[in-house]
Amino acid sequence: MKIRAPMQFLPRWIRAYPREQFTTDLVAGLIVTVLVIPQSLAYALLAGLPPQAGLYVSIFPVIAYAFFGSSMTQAVGPVAITAIMTFTVLSPLETPGSPHYIALAASLSLFSGVLVLAFGVLRLGFLSQLLSRPVVSGFISGSAVLIVISQLKFLLGVKVTGSTTWQVISSLAGSVSQTRPMTLLIGGVALVVLYSSRKWLSSALLKTGLSSRNAGFVVRLMPLIVVVMATLLVVRFDLDQKHAVAVVGTVQEGLASFTFFAPSLDSLKILTVPALILALIGMVQNITMAQALAIKRRERIDANSELVGLGTANIVAAFYGGMPVGGGLSRSAVNVAAGAQSPLASIVSATAMLGIVATGTHWLARLPLAVLAASIVIAAISMIDIKAFRQAWSYDRADAFALLGTGLGVLVLGLELGIALGIGLSLATLLVRASTPHIAVIGRIAGSEHFRNVERHGVETIPGVLFLRIDESLFFGNLSAVESRLGTELEKAADTHDVVLIMSAVNRIDTTAMEVLTDINRELGSRKIRLHLAEVKGPVQDRLIRSPLWKALSGHVHLSVNDAFELLG
Repeated sequence: MKIRAPMQFLPRWIRAYPREQFTTDLVAGLIVTVLVIPQSLAYALLAGLPPQAGLYVSIFPVIAYAFFGSSMTQAVGPVAITAIMTFTVLSPLETPGSPHYIALAASLSLFSGVLVLAFGVLRLGFLSQLLSRPVVSGFISGSAVLIVISQLKFLLGVKVTGSTTWQVISSLAGSVSQTRPMTLLIGGVALVVLYSSRKWLSSALLKTGLSSRNAGFVVRLMPLIVVVMATLLVVRFDLDQKHAVAVVGTVQEGLASFTFFAPSLDSLKILTVPALILALIGMVQNITMAQALAIKRRERIDANSELVGLGTANIVAAFYGGMPVGGGLSRSAVNVAAGAQSPLASIVSATAMLGIVATGTHWLARLPLAVLAASIVIAAISMIDIKAFRQAWSYDRADAFALLGTGLGVLVLGLELGIALGIGLSLATLLVRASTPHIAVIGRIAGSEHFRNVERHGVETIPGVLFLRIDESLFFGNLSAVESRLGTELEKAADTHDVVLIMSAVNRIDTTAMEVLTDINRELGSRKIRLHLAEVKGPVQDRLIRSPLWKALSGHVHLSVNDAFELLG
């Protein structure tokens, strides 16, 4: 018993780890390490941080998530969304790359990590559902466009000023004449190769007889091949010296040390809203990705454990690397394609990255920024979800406008106001729908006990009896619509002597609604019209029994619509 006790503190996947998976996870972890090096550098630069920051947060934060998360194959590390959010939030405050900027980035990682961890510990994983799919899709799509715009300066080899989207675009337009031809050539070729490989290479390889898994792996290998080839060209022809091709430059060698700090009060005030947004987006992205991967493997994840893992990873990242991390789509795809079966692959990858950083990263210094920018642009383009907009437009225009409004809001107003606009549009949509409930006059289908809308089906009705179904909970915001529809139907049938309100879809009646129904009952009574209720749900009835309406009701409360139909027929 004493020997087994410490094992209880280890994750379940370690305690039940199948030994036959070890070789697969080992190889997968080594492959992932090599493939994500360019990506880690690129996202660190995208965030406005030193390139080595991307390598650092690919070590201990990854291990932290492997121990506390619940997904078997999701890979955590630097991702495009967290990188662009970091840059967008902090660049107006400090010069990217400056000591204070780096400190703010670490504070942002710590603050958002603490929030996510708290959500997980308090079992508030359901908060990730507060952002609707259209809002999240619009936010990510808008952020992806921002990412593309931010990388154009590296593809053109020009200097750009400004923090807002329009300032950056204006600065780019004024700098086009200063484009460096060799930089543009390298970046353009990299774009074409990466786009073509992602679009057509897989199908071409399948036609040669290669398996879909191997074909997918080759496609994900292409960014590394392009980076290596471009770096070799820079070194061979001294393109950085002779043609001013911008390169990564000096990458700090050796291991970083853990830097423990406490954010200042001013930093906390500045970063409160950005950290909350980063936490919410990270939650949604992480849980959604983990669920998608689990479904493919016929596994289950624990949303709260995912939040604990993600929060812990960001807290560790704050003290080692100073860059917010998240569950990345491309990073996880590489992990799966490499054959990862468990979080051990991520631990192997982190250990291998530790070895690479410890032994030296000088060979990364002449990696051209244009190629890194091309890889970021290709990744960002894949994040622009046009399909989601088309689907929302054909299914629900309100959701489509929320998606479009969020995306445009991110571009025009910035990340914070953009997502606030999206949430506002979603809430406005809910209010409009709740305030304009669907109300149907119904009748009975002949020979059955089924009741349907008289405008959609051929049904039986009872002269002088109005059956009105309200398909929404009743609250102060939609009562005028109910009163208006009732008045309209009574005008159409002046001989009405009984009104049956069908409450099968009413989950709640607030105080105002109860009082208005009492007034309606009194008014109908003065016109010699009895008011009946049918199919009242238990929780609603429990409240109504204690109300004046229940005692003063001029008609009856019927268990079913058919009972009312038989009694009044």
